[in-house]
Amino acid sequence: MTSSIKQITPLGFPWETQDPFIFCVHHRDEYPKGNDVMGPDTSLAGRNIGQDFVIKDGWRMYHGTHVPGFPYHPHRGFETVTIAKEGVVDHTDSLGGAGRFSTGDVQWMTAGKGILHSEMFPLLNKDKGNPFEIFQIWINLPRASKFVEPHFKMLWNETIPVLTETDTAGKSAEIRIVAGKIHQKQAPAPTPDSWAASPENEVSILTIKLEAGATWVLPKAAAQLNRNLYFYKGDRMQIDGQTMSVNHAARLQSDQDISLKAGEQDCFLLLLQGKPINEPVVQYGPFVMNTESEIQEAFQEYRRTQFGGWPWPNQEQTHDREKGRFALHADGREEVL
Repeated sequence: MTSSIKQITPLGFPWETQDPFIFCVHHRDEYPKGNDVMGPDTSLAGRNIGQDFVIKDGWRMYHGTHVPGFPYHPHRGFETVTIAKEGVVDHTDSLGGAGRFSTGDVQWMTAGKGILHSEMFPLLNKDKGNPFEIFQIWINLPRASKFVEPHFKMLWNETIPVLTETDTAGKSAEIRIVAGKIHQKQAPAPTPDSWAASPENEVSILTIKLEAGATWVLPKAAAQLNRNLYFYKGDRMQIDGQTMSVNHAARLQSDQDISLKAGEQDCFLLLLQGKPINEPVVQYGPFVMNTESEIQEAFQEYRRTQFGGWPWPNQEQTHDREKGRFALHADGREEVL
């Protein structure tokens, strides 16, 4: 193990994270053609509908019964960051917010004091397959922000900076900066109450593509940050000269430049970095608080109020097939792309 690498471990499900991150999953599904209700145009026989997490025929329904995805469910005390790599996500929430986002877009949602939301994956193509790929990342909120007002923000594909560098051999690296800053390229601001909103916390979320044989140097940051690199597609690569196989993660020193070199295939990686919050974390399902009693309070309040109730006709709410990318916010403001 080199001095820049603390640990290399296999990727599990979900991926292991460190404070301030509390959860991360990568979903890749090769969905078939869609039917009239934007679900799979094929039989669902043999699937554990409502809890379908086993890849069968290349795809999963997750908690969906007709359309793949996650019907309405509550959150409190943290944030979700959903990075759409390919495919479509339909969002609705208990505040009346809604949206559709797709390839390259990112949704940053602060659950704060409590929200219900639905994340469905409509299969819009009826004449061909619907490949789908997302990252879902949870970032903790500090005690002082656990009960902020919930809201979401869209980081549209067109606003996310891309750093492209070419090494001395002419091989390229492409880095999409979802959070943080690399050289002079700064990601769009996250939600205002996020731990990532303060530059001193040096939260960074990067998706990295290295062309086969390419070398790129991840620049150093401050000391004492948690910095994790997830290698999820490719064959092999080198980190500061040490070989790492695909489907592994590396915990890295944050205050050192790190040399990354792809093997014989293009390599795809996710980087999560940030200053730890260093507060007690008690998680139970969709709630992340500081104490057991706060978890119990969250359940009691959810049973009593449903965090505002569900204003939509369906638990698996989707938008019209012909609808484009948009975001409707709780204050009535609408973004249409």
